[in-house]
Formats: sequence, structure tokens, C-alpha cells
Amino acid sequence: MNIQYKLQRYGTDKLTARSYNGMGLELKELKIQQHHGQLFHGGGKRKNSLYHKGKCNLLVVAASPPTEDVAVISEPLTKEDLVAYLASGCKPKEKWRIGTEHEKFGFQQTTLQPMKYEQISELLQGMAERFSWDKVMEGDFIIGLKQDKQSISLEPGGQFELSGAPLETLHQTCAEVNSHLYQVKAVAEEMGLGFLGIGFHPKWAVKDIPIMPKGRYDIMRNYMPKVGSLGLDMMFRTCTVQVNLDFSSEVDMVRKFRVGLALQPIATALFANSPFTEGKPNGFLSYRSHIWTDTDNNRCGMLPFVFDDTFGFESYVDYALDVPMYFVYRNKKYVDCSGMSFKDFMKGKLPSLPGEFPNLNDWENHLTTIFPEVRLKRYLEMRGADGGPWRRLCALPALWVGLLYDETSLQSALDITKDWTQEEMQMLRNKVPKMGLKTPFRDSLLRHVAEDILQLAKACKEEAARKVGF
Repeated sequence: MNIQYKLQRYGTDKLTARSYNGMGLELKELKIQQHHGQLFHGGGKRKNSLYHKGKCNLLVVAASPPTEDVAVISEPLTKEDLVAYLASGCKPKEKWRIGTEHEKFGFQQTTLQPMKYEQISELLQGMAERFSWDKVMEGDFIIGLKQDKQSISLEPGGQFELSGAPLETLHQTCAEVNSHLYQVKAVAEEMGLGFLGIGFHPKWAVKDIPIMPKGRYDIMRNYMPKVGSLGLDMMFRTCTVQVNLDFSSEVDMVRKFRVGLALQPIATALFANSPFTEGKPNGFLSYRSHIWTDTDNNRCGMLPFVFDDTFGFESYVDYALDVPMYFVYRNKKYVDCSGMSFKDFMKGKLPSLPGEFPNLNDWENHLTTIFPEVRLKRYLEMRGADGGPWRRLCALPALWVGLLYDETSLQSALDITKDWTQEEMQMLRNKVPKMGLKTPFRDSLLRHVAEDILQLAKACKEEAARKVGF
């Protein structure tokens, strides 16, 4: 596929939703294999009229999980296509949404053993029947559920994840969390199952955790020990909560990305909730956060280049192209491409699929295998918090919405962090998992910075509540 794409760099402050979405990003001979006659984008449904006579604008999607569309392409992707894909996320402020994702550990109430896949399958079946979810299958195995713009999926060790719909208000996100937990509890309790909201499994070792029947996880499980010592712990014993947020332009994305990265250690400290390993204190407040420091440094971390003057969509594409691949999805199966280059794929020289070229779905899938503290897709993901109980699942989006969706708060956060050095931010990233809010920072403690940041978020929420019931 060759998108007729022309990007004029006007200066970052002029790259807006209008300028990107008005480019007429023409897709040559793009055909989408539809599911039940509808296109799925960002977890939602769009009608067939979105494309006509082989032409289609790249969709503006709200903050939500990646799609599973399969695009049949006639010409190879170019780097400009990949940049345009990210840029298509720009949208005016009135279309900004809030997407929340959260994971939790399931266990058998009588033995405290982790749920087996057979029990998870029965749980998913029960939720589908009782609450009208659509089943997601991989071969003969049920591996998730979909309903409207929400989805339930399984992490490698059976962690139960809700990827919420892109919603307009914090009240809606909290109601969504409440509804999900009610549904899960209603079915699970009848089966003698319970759930725990925490960042790291407090009791069982990796060898005790059942492996889920998902092809991509087999590839990751074999690759992880080659690139870090804690990758399997990340896969099987961690849970997180994250919020996905939109941007209006490239400059808006850059500003939010920088604030998100600089303040991510504060979110880690505020939501730290993983102090136990195999029944004993592990010496950390957020062991989950520590685990990411030795999972795979090629795809994790603080991304110093985000603070470069030249940073933008293209810079992130350059970074993502250098991250080794995990897999390609073809014919309903995952092809092992671990350690291979997406650049080679774009040249038709991928060893696992010689002569084949990627489509935008391959690019989207590749972006999901990158794990920095803040991740860019067609929205931004704040990824630094431990999983936790219901109130914290509602609190995390409130924090980041308060900081990033209000111009005054966003600028104030930029002002607070503008003279922080790369060394200081990396120091916070390294020390916060153990020391939390007591981490020394300059002539004080991180706690005092966190208090100022919380005041910014709170002031935004109170003002928004007065205006629009935010």
C-alpha cells in the first residue's frame, strides 16, 4: 500500500488535527476483510461507508486498544505511511476520550491457587451467556470477550484484563469499572473464584502459574529469557492499570508525552502496590515497576529522545522500527519473528516470511510489543502504575486527565519539569520502586513534588466539574 502522503513541517505548533486529517490520506487499493460486514477500529464499529471505490481516509480513533483488522495491500508500506498512521490519531479537543485498562489476578478461594485455564474458560463462557458478551476465540480456545467498545482479554498467566471503551467523562470510566467488577464477581463467586487487585503476584512462583493458550505468548515466553532476567516475571506475575488519552496535534502529543514521562515515577509511587513475592516482603514498594528495568531494554524505559527538540511522530517511528519484532499474524496463526527487524519486513526480507510485506495491522501489532513508561499509538498510554483495588482504578484516569486534558494544568506541569535533567528523571525511575514518595529529589523529597502535581490535577477536575460535569 502506498499512501499518497505529503507532510509539510509548519512547525510543531501548527500541526493540528485539521492539518493531518485534511491531508486526504489516500489508500491505494486498500481492501479490508470485514468481520460480520463491519469495520472494527479502536474497539468500536464503523459502517461500510467509510471506504468507497478503494479510497479511505485513515480513521481518527479514540483512546482504545489496537484493532484486529487484516489489510490486503498492493504496494509496500513506506515510512511516511507509518508516520501518517500515528498522525491520524490527532483529533479536536471535543473528541478527546478516556480509555482505562486494568488487570487483576484470579484465584481459587479454597486453595488460593491461581485459576486454571479451564476455570477461566468457564468464567468467560458464563459472562458471555449472562451479560451478552461476544466470545473471542483462538482456534478452539476462548481467549476473551467483546461488547460494544469494551474487551476482556487474558494476559500470559491468566491475568484478567478489561480494556475499557473510550469514554467522555471520569464518571463514565468509574461506572464502567464498577459494572465490570460486578459482572466478574457475579459469575466467579458461583465458581468459588476470587480476584485480587495488586501489582505483583504475592504468593506463587512463575512455575506455579498456568500458561494461557495464546500463540503470541508462546513466542514471547521463549524470547524473554534471551534479553532480560525478569521478563517471565513480567509476563506471568504482574498486573497494571493504565489510562489512554488523546492529543490534538503533534505538538500537543509531544507536550503530553514529556509530562507523562517526567511524572511517571510519581504515578508509580502513588499507586505502588506490589511489596510481596512468594509470601514474603520483597523490599520494594512497586516490584512490578522494578521488573521492567530488566525485562528487555530494547523496548522498555524512559525514552530520553522524547525530550529532544526534534521529537515528533517521525522520531517515534524511527525508534519503533529499531525495536526487534516478536511475531506476525498470518492465517489465524502467530509466526515467530522474534529478534527480527521490521525494516527488513518492509523490504520483503523478513526471514520468517520472505517476499511478504507488512500491512498497517502488522505495524499496529508491532507497536503493542513496545513497553516504555509512556507508549505512543494513535493515543498515549500512561503505563507506570501498579494494579489495585476499585478506588485506585478510578483514581489513575482522574490523575492523568486532570494533568493532561486541561491546558493550564498541562503547562504548569511542563513548567515544573522543564529543567529536570535526563539523569534526574532516570534516577527517579530507578529509585522510586523501592523508596516511593520518600525518594530524595534535589533538596527535598519526591513527595513534595507529588503534592504539587496532585493539586494541579485536583484543580482541573474541580473546574471541569463546575463547567461540564466532568
